[in-house]
Formats: sequence, C-alpha cells, structure tokens
Amino acid sequence: MKRWYVVQVFAGYEEAVKADIEKNIVKKGYQDLIGQVLVPSAKLKQFFEAVETQDQQLFPGYLLIEAELVPEVHRLISTTPRVLRFLGGIEPVPLSKKEIERILSQIKGEIAVASPKESEFSLGSEVDIKEGPFAGFVGIIESIDQEAEKLTVMVSIFGRMTPVELGFDQVKR
Repeated sequence: MKRWYVVQVFAGYEEAVKADIEKNIVKKGYQDLIGQVLVPSAKLKQFFEAVETQDQQLFPGYLLIEAELVPEVHRLISTTPRVLRFLGGIEPVPLSKKEIERILSQIKGEIAVASPKESEFSLGSEVDIKEGPFAGFVGIIESIDQEAEKLTVMVSIFGRMTPVELGFDQVKR
C-alpha cells in the first residue's frame, strides 16, 4: 500500500531532486511502487486582501513522496544525489492521513497560507499603551518577542524607567 513519506534534501535543490527521482522511477520501472513526488508549495494569500503572491515552498528542503516503501524503492530514493535522508530514521515514518490531507489542501489553495508578517514594531520606537493598567502611558520598545507576540516596553513610572511586558494588541504605534 502506498503511503506518503517526507524526504529531506539539500535546500534549493528540491526541483532537481524531484526530476532525478522521477527519471530514476521510469528508468527502473517502479511506476507501480511510487506515485507522486511533490515539492510542497502554495500561493501565499493575505487573509484580508484578494492579492495572491508567488508560489512559495511550504517546507524548504523537503519533498513528499507517495510510495510503497519496499527496500528497492528506499534504496532508489536514498541514493539519489542531494537526498539527505527519510524522516523517521532507519524505519521511515509515513505521514498520517490527516497530515497529508492538510498539506495537499494547502497546495491546492483550499487553505489560506499567510505570508510571514514583518513586525510593525522596531526597537527604540515609541508606542502608546492603549490597554491594561498602563493605558495612556507612552513607552519605548526595549525587546520584541515575535513568536509570543509580546513587547517589553520601558515606561516612566514616578520618574523611573520600568520595564513592562505587553501584548502586541495592547499598544499602538
């Protein structure tokens, strides 16, 4: 039974590796053992804009391969130039049905993929605090945590600069 596997390849060589694998499939006659070879990419969409940007890889440095992973197929893929390894080690672990359905729907454009938003905040810039106990104060950004969407803002309280941790939604530029 064919399952989906993730193969790590040299970043930037995904298309070349895909072409090599597809050429070797035909050369060895493994069409019945290997299905699709995909470079997962999708058109990035802004959530509130109708403008679509160019195709961008969802997982740079990785290919998805639908295959019945018999030793011959494993060897064919593993020995292809610029292939590093199967994810999962010695016994590669196939993707679950739920995982592959989500990835395929992203590729088809059924699920919007947002482009990484550049921070609207920069170190040393002034912000107005609009919520919380320090609402109405003005502070200077000392640090930015993009993943947690938090800022450390220096606020003057009783004449002393005090660090205050705030969420992105609690301040305005």
